[in-house]
Amino acid sequence: MKEALYYDKLKNNLVNCKLCPWLCNIQPDKRGICGVRQNVDGKLYSLAYARPCAMHVDPIEKKPLYHFMPGERAFSIATIGCNFFCGFCQNWQISKADAGNIEKEYDEVSPEKVIELCKENKCKIISYTYTEPTIFYEYMLDTAKLARKNGIKNTIVSNGYINEKPLGELCKYLDGANIDLKGFTDEFYRKTCKGKLEAVLNTLKTLKQESVWLEITNLIVPGLNDDLGKIEEMCKWISK
Repeated sequence: MKEALYYDKLKNNLVNCKLCPWLCNIQPDKRGICGVRQNVDGKLYSLAYARPCAMHVDPIEKKPLYHFMPGERAFSIATIGCNFFCGFCQNWQISKADAGNIEKEYDEVSPEKVIELCKENKCKIISYTYTEPTIFYEYMLDTAKLARKNGIKNTIVSNGYINEKPLGELCKYLDGANIDLKGFTDEFYRKTCKGKLEAVLNTLKTLKQESVWLEITNLIVPGLNDDLGKIEEMCKWISK
């Protein structure tokens, strides 16, 4: 475990996580909504730190990033956990896995080892992906710092559900991002993802302002977010 960033200690050993818009108040020995950040004796810890559940070499286009270093290989890493609850999640086996035995189920791979593996596999990019990189923020940030020192690019594939302050710190080391803009109504986000649209839009704005290469994925789910009027509204917002 590693002590988490971005949280406040409260009375009676409670902690308030400030990493994402959930702003979880977490009781002792309990975890936040993401399932991998736990209150231990009044301190918040990342259970997922340096415990990847997946490591693969992918073409960067699989992330998908179609205009960021095309043709290059990306060393992709992920841990279990997610701060959304999308009913159509394709990686639910790992995004909603129980972290109770994470140290027994997944080997430790330090940020230094990730850099080493990236070089061994001749990858010029590390991609934090598959589940939701926000929830393994400390692992991602430490790895991204080392990657920058070693001339390796950093990219995320994310739902964009992160608060502005931690995102701003990450942007110092981030080269590219693909953000899932899953729909363009609050109702869709509330019912389908259990999140808020405004927070994701703020993430997109921040990435643009911080000059991070930005691409957007919009997965159309028939009957849920396929209204052509809303799609047109979304496209105009992106263009603006």
